[in-house]
Amino acid sequence: MLRAAQLAVNQINANRGIRGRKVELRILDDSGNEDTAVRVAEQLYADPTVVAVVGHLSSGASLAAARVYGGGATPTPMISPSASSPDLSGISPYVFRVCPSDLQHGPQLARFAWQTLGARRAGIIYLNNDYGRGVRRTFAAEFARLGGTVLETDPYIPATPSFEPYFSRMRRSGADVLLLAAERPGAELALREMHALGLRWPVLGGDALTGIEADGALAEGIRLSSAYLPDRRDERNVAFVADYARAFPGQRPDHRGAGTYDIVLLLARAIDRAGADRRAIRDYLARVGRGQAAFEGVTGTIAFDGKGDAAGKTAVIGVVRNGRLVTEAAP
Repeated sequence: MLRAAQLAVNQINANRGIRGRKVELRILDDSGNEDTAVRVAEQLYADPTVVAVVGHLSSGASLAAARVYGGGATPTPMISPSASSPDLSGISPYVFRVCPSDLQHGPQLARFAWQTLGARRAGIIYLNNDYGRGVRRTFAAEFARLGGTVLETDPYIPATPSFEPYFSRMRRSGADVLLLAAERPGAELALREMHALGLRWPVLGGDALTGIEADGALAEGIRLSSAYLPDRRDERNVAFVADYARAFPGQRPDHRGAGTYDIVLLLARAIDRAGADRRAIRDYLARVGRGQAAFEGVTGTIAFDGKGDAAGKTAVIGVVRNGRLVTEAAP
């Protein structure tokens, strides 16, 4: 997020800024913690020079911070690149996001498991937070609707030492696909233990596993749902990926970075056309795709519905191949 935001700001300022003024990027870290997110939001809210917030990254932090940004006498527009909880929809007129919600990720993974992998019996291990529960719930509902059976759903917390008991039960019950509704550390533990136990189920995960491709052979073949993959072939994204690689050698953007890049450029357009007033920016954003032109970004078309969600945004399935997350080819 930070790299992509800085790239966008540098490009804006190199092109004479907004209305002749430079954009300044202010960075705070919520550490993925809800209490810290509230403190960060209070700092940003209280600073009159902050006219909009890009973030937060995770659903729990975004939900906590949204209540700060949307309250008081001078609410502050917030746009998240990656918070996918359905609970964020409509939480405040000042809160937006450019990614699909878990209502898209879970069902998309279930359809892939059923239609492409031919799976009929799923096991689920999920992180016991808003994100993990959301992906688990929506996957299970769609998989059952298609005719599949969810054999068991097992929660974990970051301190969980082993998934071996879960795997033993799934093996006995005949699972043929595993969903890890997890964050990266939990998924890495699961993959290491699967390898040690000789388990070879196809593994699916949500967008919180983005970056696991850096684990090389451990992650090879995992399928992930994502709002964005860097091998999108449209001209706008090809230019963005090339600019990103020049600015940050050896790096590729992920869905969080690409969404952040789009948000900064969208906010620049809003400020240019509506001014640098918080309410004016919010009112402009609320009309994007509904009276104002939709925004064509590197993640695709951005248009907000009445709940601040990116209307029409869907998840795509990627697969880890040779250390990179690439679009899964159609069967």
